[in-house]
Amino acid sequence: MTVHFIGAGPGAADLITVRGRDLLARCPVCLYAGSIVSRDLLAYCPPGALVDTAPLALDEIEAEYVTAHEAGQDVARLHSGDLSVFSAVAEQMRRLDARAIPFTLTPGVPAFAAAAAVLQRELTVPEVAQSVVLTRVAGRASAMPAGETLAAFGATGARLAIHLAVHALDKVVGELKPYYGADCPVAVVAHASQPQERILRGTLQDICAQLAEGPIERTALILVGPALATRDFRESALYDADYRRRYRGGPV
Repeated sequence: MTVHFIGAGPGAADLITVRGRDLLARCPVCLYAGSIVSRDLLAYCPPGALVDTAPLALDEIEAEYVTAHEAGQDVARLHSGDLSVFSAVAEQMRRLDARAIPFTLTPGVPAFAAAAAVLQRELTVPEVAQSVVLTRVAGRASAMPAGETLAAFGATGARLAIHLAVHALDKVVGELKPYYGADCPVAVVAHASQPQERILRGTLQDICAQLAEGPIERTALILVGPALATRDFRESALYDADYRRRYRGGPV
């Protein structure tokens, strides 16, 4: 028996990996967070497999793993986005390790990548932006570690992908304005790739007013940085006719 943690991606049923889809189809038990995972993905699961973990505490989720382990049933554990960031997978893996229950991880399309796709933007633009910081703000779930503040990241000038913070957009704007300027481009993307997808585009000056006109609740991603609007930039040397490399007649 194995627990398979699966990144569900941003929500669209065809943006899960082939491996993730196939695992859902063959596992007799599927644990999923009904409050956030798209229902469209559940169609890949066998009849009778579904267990909604939205109302469950961690001890109760662990009990589901133990029950499946004792019955010799593989478990698909479906998490939104990608498992590597803000997934609450680490604490579950720690408990499985303590019980010697084997598990695997299958990555998913992360929220920031889906947001960039719907915005039709590359987040790293030559000589404009070459770093992307994935972060969040302090909330009820956990505080931020010392030093990991919006001000600290803003001081670097990196592009920011701020998760789980739409409820605190005014705080985000207030902390970032001194570093990026009021005219810095901002986008708020909710439910990327899903039918209810919403996109707000603006600047640090006007994005709060836009959100006030049409509030977005719960999960949304805030992207901040000049690369969101820059069109006058130097082309990458990668495809330059004079750029020599091994596949174009240059030295290895």
